[in-house]
Amino acid sequence: MKILVGVDESDMSKHTIRRALRLAEQLDAELEVAHAAYIPATVLAAMGGVPLNMEDIVAGQRRSVWAGLDSVLGEAKVPVSRVDLDGYPPDALSDYASTSGADLIVVGTRGRGPIASMVLGSTSHRIVNNAPCDVLVVRSQEEH
Repeated sequence: MKILVGVDESDMSKHTIRRALRLAEQLDAELEVAHAAYIPATVLAAMGGVPLNMEDIVAGQRRSVWAGLDSVLGEAKVPVSRVDLDGYPPDALSDYASTSGADLIVVGTRGRGPIASMVLGSTSHRIVNNAPCDVLVVRSQEEH
């Protein structure tokens, strides 16, 4: 069995990885932890013509995400692979799950609530609706 976990720079990602690690141990599954590098168009527009080296920005984003997760990934008792993706995170994760043969996608929720999620969008909601496999949405500890 293969479990794919989507992560970002949030503290919620650590909680989500820990949940996925417990599942992977119980199921004797392989775990892939994926980060999709994405710079929203609104950010690019706000830069208003300032020359940007997108490769450096993406590389810095990836270094920051993985450095923040190193301690949690070090807890793994199952094989873990890190995967760097590009693009809009929910679509990149769903597409990767299709090609990699993932049996389960695990993502976190930031718990913004129904109104904020409608306005800001919801990564987990989009993945649930587009994924080629089952999806586990991990709630934050505060939501319990």
